[in-house]
Amino acid sequence: MVAARVPIIVGPTAVGKTAVALALAEHWPLEVVSADSRQIYRRLDIGTAKPTARERRRVPHHGLDLVDPGQRYSAGKFAQDASRWIDEIRARGRLPVLVGGTGLYIRALIDGLFLEPPMDPERRKTLERWIGGLGTTDLVRWASRLDPGFRGGGRQRATRAIEVGLLSGRPLSYWQQHARAIGTVEPWYVVLTVPRPVLHRRIEVRAEEMVRRGLIEEVAAALADGAAPGAPGMDGVGVREAVEYLGGLRPRDSVAGAVATATRQYAKRQETWFRHQLRAPVLAVDATRPPDELAADIAAAWARVTERSTVP
Repeated sequence: MVAARVPIIVGPTAVGKTAVALALAEHWPLEVVSADSRQIYRRLDIGTAKPTARERRRVPHHGLDLVDPGQRYSAGKFAQDASRWIDEIRARGRLPVLVGGTGLYIRALIDGLFLEPPMDPERRKTLERWIGGLGTTDLVRWASRLDPGFRGGGRQRATRAIEVGLLSGRPLSYWQQHARAIGTVEPWYVVLTVPRPVLHRRIEVRAEEMVRRGLIEEVAAALADGAAPGAPGMDGVGVREAVEYLGGLRPRDSVAGAVATATRQYAKRQETWFRHQLRAPVLAVDATRPPDELAADIAAAWARVTERSTVP
């Protein structure tokens, strides 16, 4: 199978990826495939900075609102789903554009992770209830016992290692080594960058706007619907700080500042990942300019790339 070349717009949170993708719709008949591990959760629209309903009507998006808060969705599942969305978009004669900041999702699609072994759904539910009663320290200890190759990484990675180890009979590291899937996308990366002070100001403005638009009320509704405070989807940056306020762990007027601080830390990790993990070709773009200018430059660069690939 020949890998499909796909533009992939990446960069730290709040750098302006969505605005650039929307501006590119003036140049390409595109559909967006979201590579954001937080925007997969339904009802958490403000807390995950999803494109608005109006923006989604303007440009079709895939990869949003896939699961309820509390449900799990793996990078491997994303790779499978995204491959299908890309094929379907291309079959409609349109251009798939991957947009997002979750490096693991992008790597899963491009390089392939592993084909998940079959795991009994009922046993998995029972195991999830047991895992929910364990603290992070105990989870990490169990994960290390079940998988000698476990290298840490917090509650979610430990949970994953425990589930695969107990339900498949083999450590997660075994499956990662021996059941690797093959990536089916040839990436053409566009990395949006801005000076750090500019990014930090954008993050502060976004955090304040999230609270003003109803972040806390949105998270309260998700908790009222049965989502556990530490469940997948409820532990991400932005949502987590609102959960802390609702649980009496911080004053309301500290939420926006806490969201901004955590987002800055997350953005720094994203920048480090993109700086070291992306394979060429990479087009670095100064995102301090207006989105329509960036889109014009990106479209022109894409035209040059595709023209070269068609020259006999």
